Amino acid sequence: MIPQPLVESRTIGRLRVHAIQAGGQKLDGGAMFGVVPKPLWERRVPADERNRIQLGMRCLLIEHDVGLVLIDTGAGNKENEKFYEIYGIENSGTPTQLEDGIRAAGFQPADVSLVINSHLHFDHAGGNTMRAGDGKIYPAFPNARYVMQRGEYEYATHTNERTAASYFPHNFVPLVEAGLVDFIEGEREIIAGIRGIPTPGHTPHHQGLLVESDGEQAFYIADLAPTTAHLPLAWIMGYDVEPLVTLETKRRVLRRAVDDSWLVVFEHDAVTPWSRLVHDGKAYTTAP
Repeated sequence: MIPQPLVESRTIGRLRVHAIQAGGQKLDGGAMFGVVPKPLWERRVPADERNRIQLGMRCLLIEHDVGLVLIDTGAGNKENEKFYEIYGIENSGTPTQLEDGIRAAGFQPADVSLVINSHLHFDHAGGNTMRAGDGKIYPAFPNARYVMQRGEYEYATHTNERTAASYFPHNFVPLVEAGLVDFIEGEREIIAGIRGIPTPGHTPHHQGLLVESDGEQAFYIADLAPTTAHLPLAWIMGYDVEPLVTLETKRRVLRRAVDDSWLVVFEHDAVTPWSRLVHDGKAYTTAP
């Protein structure tokens, strides 16, 4: 894994936010860039001998009036070594690198009051729950409520041959059964200054999170543009179940990001945690 800071912090208005690198991940470059030819994408992100590219799993911790808010939770600790080897996941910690990052930011996992999932794929919601030494599954953040799109939960619990490999029920079903989940539908303000905005395409009910305070805005873009290399409109993952929907969502969201000067938070970029965007007349790129 590329050496990188565990925690990078800044302010959005009066909110203090911490980008926590919850671990490393390696996925097939062809799958990550879909129909884009390898000679093009490899100029931006080099592949290893197995054609995998280095990714991060960046979560966002927000110091809010209601308490700590955590957006996405990484891969967790519940899968076997073969799984971690296939997907190149490196997130060892106590119990994972995410919790270590929360401590490095000056807090404890028990301080988290609210967890928001962009969607429920294993590398975004795997850390919602943890496996104890006796094999039992328990909430990773014992004092938190969890927020997710109702449509995403329905989609995650009714998989098919194409989607089953990304959704693991033990990451979210135990939370619903324990009454810890608050479902939302469509665009809405979750708490003051944090709004869920539907960004479909990667999954039908994928959402980004807009953080606003004192006239400043940051947008957690999740898998709509997982890295800075995915900013060109047509550079869309092969993992997206509705790639043409992704295209139109990107067109709308990236235009708004430029127009409103959003700070865009990149979840899977191994190096760049966040940046404002510009349009150079041909494509969207990070601001100098």
